[in-house]
Amino acid sequence: MSFTHLHLHTEYSLLDGLNHLPQLAERVKELGMDAVAITDHGNMYGAVNFYETMRKNGVKPIIGVEAYVAENGRKSKVKGERRFHLVLLAENNEGYKNLLKLVSISYIEGFYYKPRIDYETLEKYNKGIIAMSACLQGEVPYRILHEGKEAGRKALHRYLNIFGKDRFFLEVQNHNIAEEKRVIPIMSEISKEEGIPLIATNDAHYLKKEDARAHDILLCVQTLSKVDDPERMRFPTEEFYVKSEEEMKLMFPGMEKAVDNTEIIKERCNVSFEFNTYHLPHFVEKKEDKWDEKKNKEMLHTLIENGLKKRYSTENIEEAEKRAKYEIGIIEQMGFTDYFLIVQDFINWAKNHNIPVGPGRGSAAGSIVSYALRITDIDPIKYNLFFERFLNPARISMPDIDVDIGDRGRDRVIQYVREKYGLDHVAQVATFGKMEARAVIRDVGRALDFSYAEIDKIAKLIPFGFSLQDAINMVPELKEKASSEQYKLLFEVALKLEGVARNFSTHAAGVVIGDAPLMEYVPLQLDKNGSVITQFDKDIVEHIGLLKMDFLGLKNLTVIQDTIEMLHKIGIDVDFDKIPTNDKETYAMLQKGNSSGVFQLESGGMRKVLKGVKPESIDDLTAVVALYRPGTIKAGGIEEYINRKNGKTAVTYPHPSLESILKDTYGIIVYQEQVMQIANVLAGYTMAEADLLRKAIGKKKPEILAQQRSIFIEKAIKQGVGKDTATKVFDLIEYFAGYGFNKSHAVCYATIAYRTAYLKAHYPKEYFTALLNGYIGNENKTKELLFEIRRNGISILPPDINKSDIYFKTEGEG
Repeated sequence: MSFTHLHLHTEYSLLDGLNHLPQLAERVKELGMDAVAITDHGNMYGAVNFYETMRKNGVKPIIGVEAYVAENGRKSKVKGERRFHLVLLAENNEGYKNLLKLVSISYIEGFYYKPRIDYETLEKYNKGIIAMSACLQGEVPYRILHEGKEAGRKALHRYLNIFGKDRFFLEVQNHNIAEEKRVIPIMSEISKEEGIPLIATNDAHYLKKEDARAHDILLCVQTLSKVDDPERMRFPTEEFYVKSEEEMKLMFPGMEKAVDNTEIIKERCNVSFEFNTYHLPHFVEKKEDKWDEKKNKEMLHTLIENGLKKRYSTENIEEAEKRAKYEIGIIEQMGFTDYFLIVQDFINWAKNHNIPVGPGRGSAAGSIVSYALRITDIDPIKYNLFFERFLNPARISMPDIDVDIGDRGRDRVIQYVREKYGLDHVAQVATFGKMEARAVIRDVGRALDFSYAEIDKIAKLIPFGFSLQDAINMVPELKEKASSEQYKLLFEVALKLEGVARNFSTHAAGVVIGDAPLMEYVPLQLDKNGSVITQFDKDIVEHIGLLKMDFLGLKNLTVIQDTIEMLHKIGIDVDFDKIPTNDKETYAMLQKGNSSGVFQLESGGMRKVLKGVKPESIDDLTAVVALYRPGTIKAGGIEEYINRKNGKTAVTYPHPSLESILKDTYGIIVYQEQVMQIANVLAGYTMAEADLLRKAIGKKKPEILAQQRSIFIEKAIKQGVGKDTATKVFDLIEYFAGYGFNKSHAVCYATIAYRTAYLKAHYPKEYFTALLNGYIGNENKTKELLFEIRRNGISILPPDINKSDIYFKTEGEG
């Protein structure tokens, strides 16, 4: 082939591009092409996904962007001023890095309706970039069309001064638009006179010609308009698709060389991404300090040693020290010393500044190093939690410490991190909303001018979590509507638009920290609050080796803190480090299902489970948190647990050696950690190997399961276990792995649940006051809480001009 698409918009040209990446790769190959470019409008949202998808399909990815150039400079904000399109393609890795900078600057410094760069930024960051003059909105064709040939030539010279003759190409397009046909011969003349090659492109916004209607409706979704609105934005022809080489040459008779010239650029553009390198920041105590690896290792050792002495008495510290020594060895071997120093630093800063932090979250609670550093407050020895569930030397991957922070103080912690590591080294993370089945029916229905009632009825026929096609196949009424003449177009278009990226927003929790200005690794922009945010989502940010952590704002932590502060003012001090976890009044309340306002336990279904389980300890609450999951409910795991706990069903073990592992859960495998222990005890797996087994079984792929089954049975036989028993145990593991839960996470959340339940049981008036203040502005939740408060025998006083405050407060003894 001698044609490559160099001007193409994917679905990441939000609500304007309709090229899904997998289908694009298939279509390009089908047309006999071996390369394709991504040039989305102003952004690089899809760059890494595009790169990986194309490479996976044997197609060469060319990374680019269709930028906007501000006529009067990127900082000018004159309404109606022109911004010209310019296609920029990365010729090499230096060019890719310059694209990251250009795009970031266009959003952070140049955004005015659109992200804009200018000639100044192009002069600074043009190395390794090939530029093309773009569509009719490009400066050269625009000036030719509106001001004449010489004005176009003058604009061309401006770009040639920046890129030189070897990196700037005159782009011609033909979508059967009259203005294009007027510009083409003049561009051709200038090309010959100036010795600048012509490049023929097609502004591909959708895959095939028959997708033009779906794309037109996508534009209606973007502009909130109806298809029959004569004033709305629309494309002038149906030629904006991924054309074949033959179609391109037919569009440019006598100019076939311009089509062939795309191959020159294709051959020159060679960007390669590295995904096995981490860009972790180094920890330093003060801004003026220099990073010292040896010093940091010593610092970590000292902090852990001191932390263990505070956490454990001299009688039981030996096992903790032994385990800590093992963990430190793995942490240093994997190069994560600075990671742990960074995390402990901002968590301890938060705690020291009266910002509540959760006892832990996820698998990090399995690390005794985390416990010693005050990153977590859950003793992994006491609760039988494992480091390998968190960090596994056999599975090299970034640690994942997510942190619950009181919602009122979360922004302060993020600001501390920004100030410590540099404003240009820290950003929040993006997330992309997709057009899901129900939403896409509503969007397309609105554009096609169906009534709200009609569309609402159809949308509600789609079961949650189902794709549109699966829903049509499963729901007879939906299938009937999809095949009816009345709704045929609705469903045809909705099926094409389903899954398309719909919007860009800030991830609720993700924060990324880099070892260099983030602009070196990722394109950036500002969110609606003016905070810097990556253009890549959390998975891509981690994939390219950046440190990403979740700072989750948790209202319940603020409620706990507010309650404790209210109590302190009346002379009652509550310290959960000193309060036992077996308080009878608290469990008596929970056993009755009186759990409204209690973290994780307030739903109707959970109240029923509490009545059945009759919890008496944190272990019981941990099991409740882990068991109340859709998979477990469906499999009957909760009923079986309740029956065994209450003596209605005998407790049995698949092998005597497993009693110590399964005793606390009455012979039932509830936790992923139990799967690991079983593999360790029964089949001689190391804990690192056991974690890999757990993960492999969780994938539920038949070929992987078959392979793991034979390995497990073989290992168990070598340990002296009979083949039948080994087979039976693996069957159990395979069955329970489908809904086995991370015990580390369950213990952490059971601890928060217990604390909120304790406060409710002993100090309901103060606790409910804190809850009400936490939900100010949420009318439905406030009504629900007021009902519950009265049900608990607490009076609600009306507003009083002499006594009322801006928040709810307690009054009197009753």
